[in-house]
Parts: sequence; C-alpha cells; structure tokens
Amino acid sequence: MCGIVGAVAERNIAAILVEGLKRLEYRGYDSAGLALIDAHGALRRHRRPGKVSGLEQALAEEPLSGRVGIAHTRWATHGAPCERNAHPHFSGDDLALVHNGIIENHAPLRERLRGLGYTFTSDTDTEVVVHLIHHKLKELGDLTAALKSAVAELHGAYGLAVVSRHQPDRLLATRSGSPLVVGLGIGENFIASDQMALRQVTDRFMYLEEGDVAEIQRDRVQVWDAAGAPVTREVVQYHEGAEAADKGEYRHFMLKEIHEQPKVVQRTLEGRLGSDHVLAQAFGPQAAELFARVRNVQIVACGTSYHAGLVARYWLEGLAGIPCQVEVASEFRYRQVVVPADTLFVSISQSGETADTLAALRNAKARQGSGHAYLSSLAICNVGTSSLVRESDLTLLTQAGPEIGVASTKAFTTQLVSLLLLTLALGRVHGTLADGLEARLVDELRRLPSRLGEALAMDKTIEKVAEFFADKHHSLFLGRGTQYPVAMEGALKLKEISYIHAEAYPAGELKHGPLALVDADMPVITVAPNNELVEKLKSNLQEVRARGGELIVFADREADIENGEGTQVVAMPHIDDVLAPILYTVPLQLLSYHVAVLRGTDVDQPRNLAKSVTVE
Repeated sequence: MCGIVGAVAERNIAAILVEGLKRLEYRGYDSAGLALIDAHGALRRHRRPGKVSGLEQALAEEPLSGRVGIAHTRWATHGAPCERNAHPHFSGDDLALVHNGIIENHAPLRERLRGLGYTFTSDTDTEVVVHLIHHKLKELGDLTAALKSAVAELHGAYGLAVVSRHQPDRLLATRSGSPLVVGLGIGENFIASDQMALRQVTDRFMYLEEGDVAEIQRDRVQVWDAAGAPVTREVVQYHEGAEAADKGEYRHFMLKEIHEQPKVVQRTLEGRLGSDHVLAQAFGPQAAELFARVRNVQIVACGTSYHAGLVARYWLEGLAGIPCQVEVASEFRYRQVVVPADTLFVSISQSGETADTLAALRNAKARQGSGHAYLSSLAICNVGTSSLVRESDLTLLTQAGPEIGVASTKAFTTQLVSLLLLTLALGRVHGTLADGLEARLVDELRRLPSRLGEALAMDKTIEKVAEFFADKHHSLFLGRGTQYPVAMEGALKLKEISYIHAEAYPAGELKHGPLALVDADMPVITVAPNNELVEKLKSNLQEVRARGGELIVFADREADIENGEGTQVVAMPHIDDVLAPILYTVPLQLLSYHVAVLRGTDVDQPRNLAKSVTVE
C-alpha cells in the first residue's frame, strides 16, 4: 500500500514531506519521491528506487526548497520498481501528481492521450491520470474543475494529490476506495494517506469521504462531495501518543489490537476493491496475467497463519474451484514435495521473518525453473520490509499495523481478508466463481468492519462467560467446515495466554476419540454459524450434553440453538457464510483474553513464547 504526503505552507516543506514518508514506511514500498514548486515557480523533483533514506541522500546532494509540494512511497503494481516509475509523475513541466490505488481503464485512456500528443515516460497507470488532468486543465483553465472532470473518467481505486505551477498556492486531492486525511495547521495545511504521517506537524484532522474532492490552501480547505456539492467534514483532534506504542484506554495491547480489527480490516480492503470486484493488480505487476496460469495453490505457514491458510483452502476449492494444499512450514521444508504443474506458492506470516516459513519459501524458489517448479510465489505479510516480502515474487500487505501482543489477533483477521481477496481474484480470472458471487462478497466485505464492531460490542457478555473457565484446566473447541480452523485458532489463543490446555476437533470427529474426555470439568466451546452444517452440528452438541459436558455455543441468531441446562448460547450477528470465519474469530479472541485476565497471566507476553519465531 503506497503512502501520500502533501503540504501548503509559508515555510520550506521538504523536511516535512520526508519525515511524513518515514512515518509511513511500515506500510511497505519500493521507491520514494517528492516534488516541490520552488521560489521561481518551477516544479522540481527527486525520485529514487529503494528506501526513503535514498531520497534523503538525493536531497542532501541537491537540496530542493518550496512551500507547496507532494511526496510518495510506491508499491509497484504497474511497472517495475525503478526511478522512472516512481512518483510523483509529471505532465510536461506543469503538473505533478501522486497516486495510491489502481486505475483499471488506464490502457484505453493511454491510447486516447497518445492520440492527443502526450508522451509517456513510465509504465504506470498513474501517468495516465496526470496527463488526463493536464488535458482537462487546458480545456477548463481551473485545476479543481480539471480534477473533478478527470476523475469522472477513472475506473478503479485511487487517492490522488496534485499540484500545478500555474496555481502554486494550492494542492488538490480526491479519493475513491483509497484513504486520504487533511491535516489542519496554523497558516499551513497538509494531506496524507494516514494521519500518522502528519503527527509531527498537527493534531487536527479532517477525514475525506468516498468521492470527496478537496482544495487545500495555506489558510483554508474546501471540500466537495461525490455529487459536487460543497460540504463540511468533521475536524477530529488526536490526543493519544503513538498508536502502536501506547495502550491508550486499554489494559493490554492484546485487547487494544482486538478492538482495532474493524479499522485494520477497512485499511486492508482500501484500494483493492472495484465497484463489484477485486482488483487483481493489488497483488503486484502482471498479477492478473500470472493468476490466469495458476492451476494449484500451495500454502505454507506456521501457528495462527497456518490456521488462516486452512480457512483459505475451503474458499479456494469451494468458491474458485482451484485445488489447494496447506502445510505447516516446519514439516513442509523437510519432506520431498511433489509439485503439481502451475502451482502458486503462497506463504503467510505476520512478521515476514518466521524462520521455517522463510526456509520453505527459499526451498520453493530454488525449484523454480526445474522440472518440478512452482509457477511463482506470493507473500501475505504484515511487514513490507521483511525478508519474506523481499524474496517473494508477489506480495499483498495485510495493513494490520504494528502488533505488539504476542498472541496474534488483528494480523489473523487481516490475513483472512487478504486470502479471500486472493480467492476472488483467482476465481474471477479463471471464470469459476458462481454468477453474482464476487459482487455479493465485495459488498459484504465493505460491510465487514461494521459487523466486526457488532461482535466487539458483545465484550461484556463474553467477559461474563469467561468466569466459567476460572478454575478449569482443559477445554475442547469444535467447528465444522470453515469453522474448524476457527476452532483451532480459538484453542490456540486460549492455551497461549491463559495456559489452559485446549484442543480443537472437527465436530464430526467427536465419536472417534475426543468424546472420551468430555465431562463436567471440560467445557466444550463451539462455533455455529447458520449454514448447511448446522443441523449436523446440533447432533454433535447433543452428544456432548448426553455425557454431562458443559457447552458454550457461539451461534448465529437464526440457527435456532437455545440456552438450556449445561448450555450457554452467545448470539452472534447474522453474516454471509463465506465471511463467517472472520466474524466468529473475534468472540473467541475476547474469550481467551478475559479468561487470561481472570487467571492473572501475562496477557501480552505469555511465558515461553516470542512474537516472531526467527529460529528453527
């Protein structure tokens, strides 16, 4: 996910722009650049592949100064990571533009603009936008009008910031599917893709809404909505310390990170959804062409990330019709693997430094080009600068932000969202999705953050349920279908932070051994969305009750499972069955957290565990 910073001020803003880019480095990027309008009214620019430090070095060697400007960190989608593809992009010496997102109709626009005499110097979709605005500016004479007219022709997702040397007192910004925030100062104003980029210059922010266009000058900000009407957006003052390092109102980082899930899921989706489909280019350059060749998927991961992969197997095979294998990385790396033709190797990791997962990737890369080769490699990861990301061919960053609690929470749900995006992208390219499925799920994904908020609102109810576990030493988690890996993740969370022994089984396996363990001292936690397996699950629950087992059931409100003797039902919001694994994860996280607090364990740093397992 790219980063945008812009400023209009009465002082030299070069250092402000660079500092803003540094604060966005966590997002992952492969090049950096900035453009300023200097004291002579000329547009000046530095761009460098690699890190912001390279851009800093360029500025030290050849300083730039200006009071209006924009800056950017780029993650390549169209065109390789190199200087000519880095942002900002120019149209002649008149306009400079930075862009987050993907322009789907860049090819026909490019041909049209070539016909109008424009020359392209990059391989990016972004350069199309700056030339289109330039063309509109010649017709309309006003930068704001030109921007509004140009974006009406764009299909895809974008956050844009643009400056013109002919109107050097302002910068323009607009968003559709990619976030932008205006920072309000005294005699100066700013724009960024994340408020963290601007915390060094202001604590007052205005969040642009979908379709908004903003004209930002030193002493005022004007905003128009998607319909073109002038609007006033709420100004929010930010008082807290650095987001990742401060627990804020929460007792533990883990609880804070559980409650951040609506926000980080929203962030993971931004810039990756079209009106009714997933943007395949979000996975990297030529992703759509590569996906068309994929016939099999091999997922490798450890711990929580492995559970995310297990859910993805149900999605990939059930929705996209693509065979999928999932393995624990520590086992995968030590066995002889038969690689089916045209297999995409997918590694999943929060840190991107997990030793076993990295070793598995390197093993797979070594086999590319051999007789039993992987087609390509894709990393789903939370850290853009990690080894896993650097060594993979394609990447989708999960955008969970820093996760400090050792027990993974928001990283898991953003991994699930990312894997569902992969499923839909592959299914769309292959034409294997059911009619209307992708549009329906894209709509459901847009609603997902608010659904997660509904689950979080059940916190007090779940805290009460946790009291039942205060004196327990063992527990059993049950699920069917996609909920079986969710049960596995729930059991892992409980054992990690409360030190209660917990195991997970497919509910249909009860009679094959685990039922022997069931008694009044071994609570059985079950996840029960309202799907085609719910009736079979009810039979499994009766088996538990017949042996005196105590049931805690997280059940869809429409599943017709009621409280009774030995059965506590926690009513869950109804949700599309495909997205149910993401929603049902949240109450299990909360349950584990509250049980651990009751038992007095170290929630954020459980014994014997490390956040990133960088040794074998």
